[in-house]
Amino acid sequence: MEHTEVLILIFGFLFFLAMRVPVAYAIGLAALLTLVVVLPFLPSVTTLAQRMATSLDSFALLAVPFFVLAGQVMNRGGIAVRLINFAKALIGPLPGGLAFVNIIACMLFGAISGSAVAAASAIGGFMNPQMEAEGYDKPFSAAVNITSATTGLIIPPSNILIIYSLASGGVSIAALFLAGYIPGILIGLALMIVAGIYSAYKKYPTDKFVSIKTFFTRFIDALPSLLLLIIVIGGIVAGYFTATEASGIAVVYTFILAFIYKEIGLSDIKPILLETIKTSSIVLLLVATSIAMSWVMSYEQIPQGITTLLLSVSDHPVIVLILINLILLFVGIFMDITPAVLIFTPIFLPIVLELGYDPVHFGIIMIMNLCIGICTPPVGSVLFVGCSVAGLSIQQVIRPLLPLFMVMLAVLLLVTYIPELSLWLPNLFGF
Repeated sequence: MEHTEVLILIFGFLFFLAMRVPVAYAIGLAALLTLVVVLPFLPSVTTLAQRMATSLDSFALLAVPFFVLAGQVMNRGGIAVRLINFAKALIGPLPGGLAFVNIIACMLFGAISGSAVAAASAIGGFMNPQMEAEGYDKPFSAAVNITSATTGLIIPPSNILIIYSLASGGVSIAALFLAGYIPGILIGLALMIVAGIYSAYKKYPTDKFVSIKTFFTRFIDALPSLLLLIIVIGGIVAGYFTATEASGIAVVYTFILAFIYKEIGLSDIKPILLETIKTSSIVLLLVATSIAMSWVMSYEQIPQGITTLLLSVSDHPVIVLILINLILLFVGIFMDITPAVLIFTPIFLPIVLELGYDPVHFGIIMIMNLCIGICTPPVGSVLFVGCSVAGLSIQQVIRPLLPLFMVMLAVLLLVTYIPELSLWLPNLFGF
């Protein structure tokens, strides 16, 4: 590993970010600068362009725009409201009931849509005014919404787990999906404990118990939305279809559901498709430039150098995993989750494999680290969306976020050092 190339890559990337160059372009330009040091300019440009083009030639990546489209339909199709009403009937009467509703609705909607930003926007836009009307602090409501929205990236189906599978060289998507359930639910439960204690201390009001008839009506209303999870995950695990085919089924199902609910019409299809194209283009450009940067790092043998460096500090698995977690938490503060997964998976995966860890387990650890990152300033996308929806500044939300961060870190440590929390379900189903 040549120190010159490493410094050019790191400082080139930071320089372009400081110049407010979009992240995807900053990644691509930094990779090009690094390659130009060892190759002539024209071969460097053509090589990088080829790597970007071939990186998108992937059947698995087709799932990304399809799941994005399904998420857009859900966002407009009345699904969020039905999930919230069901959650209110289920746990609204408990102390801190509306905070619990916010968390569970985000978990359900985030899992179904596969998008933390969509969950923060859809659920936050509906729940924040209700919680404020009931006397909840606006910053606390926003903090609950922001942190719980990230669970949708861990609970399947999840686009980022598909991207990790691509970056890791083909780890089973079905195994990753199954591995995400217990850690994602644990984060949700941990957030509920904090929210419950805070709500009891502040003596926030609770909802009244609904009648059995009302509960049953709300459950039936939400059931078709909940069935999507069973259809998609059940079909993948049972081997009836791949994750990509499942994403296509999710699109068809959500469109049918939205038309049945009469929440969208033919006039809504164009804006839905345009928003899908915009979002997918951003994600896939990040994928292309990030994989190109990963190839440049591999060409320069940077991952091997980092592996040697980390293992020279300590070869004890506990110490190495602490160091990796700290690095990923730091990276998550400054980098969005998609490029972080694509760039750092090839760096850290060989290290954990050498230590005897399962790549599925490490995938969940990595995503959990970066999920905490997207809730933190200065680059946290979910933090910005959650604050925008609530009409608050980031400074107002930081204080109530801190105890929620603490329990997310506690669950991260549990999942890191108790592999069975991630691997029990994949092993149970034979993955």
